[in-house]
Amino acid sequence: MKKRYLILLLILLSIVSVFIGVKDVSLRDILSFKDEGLQVMLLSRIPRLISIIVAGMGMSISGLIMQSISRNKFVSPSTAATMDSAKLGVLISLLLFASSKPLHKMLVSFIFAIAGTLLFMQILKRIKFQNAIFIPLVGIMLGNIIDSVTTFFAYKLNMIQSISSWLQGDFSMIIKGRYELLYISIPLLVVAFLYANKFTIAGMGQDFAANLGLNYNRVVNVGVSIVALISSLVIITVGRIPFLGLIVPNIVTIFQGDNMRKNIFHTALFGAIFLLFCDILGRIIIYPYEIPISLTVGVIGSVIFLVLLVRGNR
Repeated sequence: MKKRYLILLLILLSIVSVFIGVKDVSLRDILSFKDEGLQVMLLSRIPRLISIIVAGMGMSISGLIMQSISRNKFVSPSTAATMDSAKLGVLISLLLFASSKPLHKMLVSFIFAIAGTLLFMQILKRIKFQNAIFIPLVGIMLGNIIDSVTTFFAYKLNMIQSISSWLQGDFSMIIKGRYELLYISIPLLVVAFLYANKFTIAGMGQDFAANLGLNYNRVVNVGVSIVALISSLVIITVGRIPFLGLIVPNIVTIFQGDNMRKNIFHTALFGAIFLLFCDILGRIIIYPYEIPISLTVGVIGSVIFLVLLVRGNR
């Protein structure tokens, strides 16, 4: 899996993405500086492309971090109660800060996401049967419990439609002024690159990390914080995107191995490519209408997840 091939593929898909849409915009329109074509590009197509790339990289690296520190290939923000906890945080923020800025909603969602993830990590420490498939099932059950609580209160408060609209993974509403919150993910990705070796050592166990002089708890807390914050940013800005943080790191590690420093850049590139491909697919299947990104990623991701599950079981 060569970096240059991934970069070229990402550039190719990016070019295809900005020229797909109900409004026809040609290269001639851009080169001739036609106002309407430039407005479509600058206000809609390019912001959408940036948000897809940043979200794809962020969620993929979040999954890689979770799998490293939990020592389980089937753990991700969607199977470790992170996304479900962030969803509960969105509901609480809509109740308490309905008219506040998205940043305030993101902070509330982040608090709940990090609390849910830490709860899962504590449960993980107390489980003696550390099976590769059993652990994510525990995370899914915990996430379903939290999701049930969220749904119950949303139903009682007549907010089912509001919470569903917030969490429906969709890039069609991404325009200039509605995606910039994702820029916060970029320094978090830089921190993840800097901590890559430490995450790899932490994934070898607390005793092994302590023997190498690594502060295990601090590294785990940094990793959990990165995952929770990126998950909150993506949920608030785009919505829920299933399976992305689960399947992308697994595919990369099949070819690259388990050294996080070696495969983190590949994971970021492949995550952006995969999400961009699913977005393009959703925009052309029923053109000029559009399938939400959560549906296309969910369908393709579930098939890949089943293949990985069978492969891991063997």
